Amino acid sequence: MKSSPCATSSFLPMQRLADALYDITLTLWVGGLWAIGFLVAPTLFAALASDRQLAGLLAGKLFALIGWVGLGCASYLLLHTVLRTGTIAVRRWTFWLLIGMLLLTAINLFGIQPLLAQIKADALPRQAIESVLSQRFAIWHGVSGVVYVLQSLLGVLLISGFRRVGR
Repeated sequence: MKSSPCATSSFLPMQRLADALYDITLTLWVGGLWAIGFLVAPTLFAALASDRQLAGLLAGKLFALIGWVGLGCASYLLLHTVLRTGTIAVRRWTFWLLIGMLLLTAINLFGIQPLLAQIKADALPRQAIESVLSQRFAIWHGVSGVVYVLQSLLGVLLISGFRRVGR
């Protein structure tokens, strides 16, 4: 069944808006990942060198915030991709890059960050890095960092040519 020219022409502005929101959402998410992880967090630790606990607390809150932003962004991006392409979505790189980023976000937000918070709580009144739990904290902190870098790199792939070919 063909749609009328009027129906098609009235649908185009909504499709353009949805596509523009896709680009804005992707930019917000990946830009936020890069800004927080590679600019803000290192700046916090440099500026608050005398109070690394405060720097870590602030950085942790920012990482949690971008994790929640990522969940929201991934939801829209995946919904847009599926609604725009249907079942063909599963054959596109963008779909799987988004799934990968979503999984990495969930791993950090719901798995590793609560584990780090528990290690910190168990170490009280000392800082986790100064307690007997320091090695465990350092390992999980490193795992979280690797997950974050992988997520950031997948975001770069999405923004690069993969996005244009696969969308």
